[in-house]
Amino acid sequence: METESAPRSGELPDQVLADISLALFQLRRVWAKPDLMKRIRAQTSGGPGGRPLQLSNLMVVHAVAGLSVAADGEVTVGAVAERLEIDPSTASRLVGHAIDAGLVSRRPSPLDARRANLGLTDAGARVKQVADRFRRAYVDELMSDWTGTEREDFARLLTRFADAAASCPMDIDGVDRIFEEARAD
Repeated sequence: METESAPRSGELPDQVLADISLALFQLRRVWAKPDLMKRIRAQTSGGPGGRPLQLSNLMVVHAVAGLSVAADGEVTVGAVAERLEIDPSTASRLVGHAIDAGLVSRRPSPLDARRANLGLTDAGARVKQVADRFRRAYVDELMSDWTGTEREDFARLLTRFADAAASCPMDIDGVDRIFEEARAD
């Protein structure tokens, strides 16, 4: 009779890892449903300045807001690219769209005239405030029957998990191996 060996210290049993993986997969499906994305696009067709508000605008708004706090107000397109983990040309295009939508302003850098310093417009600050409030209300609803201690523990552990994921990105080649092994049978 085979017995399952006990996990080593710090190692999770396979079922726990499977449960975590499935929960993450379910979250991805919940938040990326096509009908949700269509509704977001429909609701944001008339953003500030009459331009459509895109999800990428929200990404730029949050990046600029976060960098403004962290960088004492000096925010460049390169810093936005790093924050969003995208290449600089893509960041430049997304920042341009956010500027066209009236959410972000570009002014000369006080430190280097060759660089642009980005900041939120009043409309950008309002969009960020509304998005933050909506997300907090949604999370509060999801956790309405959780105790304060459970919420604090979850926040601590989820932050720790997200930090670990950011510092150790998934091996993209692993996806290829999944399909290779599946075809081998």
